[in-house]
Amino acid sequence: MKYRRYKQEQEKVTAEVSCFGGEGKALEYHIMLHAEADGRSYAEQLTALHGTLDMLLREQLPAGLMPVFRRYFLSDAANQWATLQATLQRQTPCAISVVQQPPLDGSKVALWIYLTSGQNEAYQHHWMAGAGIARGDSERQMRELLEAYESSLEGEGCRLAADCIRTWIFVQNVDVNYAGIVKARRENFVGQGLTEHTHYIASTGIEGRHADPKIHVLLDAYAVKGLNPEQVTYLHALTHLSPTALYGVTFERGTCVEYGDRRHLFISGTASIDHRGEVVHVGDIREQTRRMWENVEKLLEEGKAGFADVAQIIVYLRDASDYPVVRDMFAERFPQIPIQFVAAAVCRPTWLIEMECMAVAGNDNSSYQSF
Repeated sequence: MKYRRYKQEQEKVTAEVSCFGGEGKALEYHIMLHAEADGRSYAEQLTALHGTLDMLLREQLPAGLMPVFRRYFLSDAANQWATLQATLQRQTPCAISVVQQPPLDGSKVALWIYLTSGQNEAYQHHWMAGAGIARGDSERQMRELLEAYESSLEGEGCRLAADCIRTWIFVQNVDVNYAGIVKARRENFVGQGLTEHTHYIASTGIEGRHADPKIHVLLDAYAVKGLNPEQVTYLHALTHLSPTALYGVTFERGTCVEYGDRRHLFISGTASIDHRGEVVHVGDIREQTRRMWENVEKLLEEGKAGFADVAQIIVYLRDASDYPVVRDMFAERFPQIPIQFVAAAVCRPTWLIEMECMAVAGNDNSSYQSF
């Protein structure tokens, strides 16, 4: 993985960039954009982020890159949603995720964007973002969202159980509403033959909200059509982590997708947990961070990768006052990887921190088509 950092002084924006590919291979770029928290309005910060992105695409990055997924992290969705929607009409279309998870650097908006070039026609990559339903409780909304997503995939010749690689579930007031999510997802998965004896889907379930307070659940997802079953493996790291079914939830710790020229690793939201499913280092943010890193490292190793292959990281903190400590720890260990720190409560109150990441590792397997 190659990393670069750009500081756009005029826009007061920092861009953290990772890149995989080259020499005739498809390129993959992840960019984390951070606006300086200097008293500018939300609209001014948003304009600065987009201005910096335009500069990178025009002057720094290879021609032919196309965005496939964006996620905007907002500090106050109710008051920022309309401005963003108007702005997006002038952006290159792709799947757009918008969630209220305040950036912990004090800015009002941050952006993660994933761009690719020259993908193989043997595969069809389907990104879906921003799905929400403004009726019913969290259980009903999760059930209807999954049913709608299934129908959408069927329209593309896909099935959720066979082709969905990754989901993100954002829950308004996760301490109250997460139980409904868990119940609806479990029942949906059983109906599709997804059990602890088959497999689940990599996922993050975390605090996050829409501008509409009636929307309790937001769903983002990624599926790939054209994969053979043997190209997909599930990561467990059972020496360090328990099966999720042990404590009643239904997601994979991580998923590895193998292509001829690379492996994609999708690491689910991971916290300070042990092989018995118990929270480790209750109340200690530093030790929880270290155990979380250890767990993620073991998942990556199981997928024949390491932190040197990580393209991006998102870090979720329950208590914003822990940010300076965690920021410094990450800066010391991962000074180059694009990282976004946001305020978002994890599904168990005693988990102070959670992280997820995506990694891309080189591969040379002629049995499979390249990415």
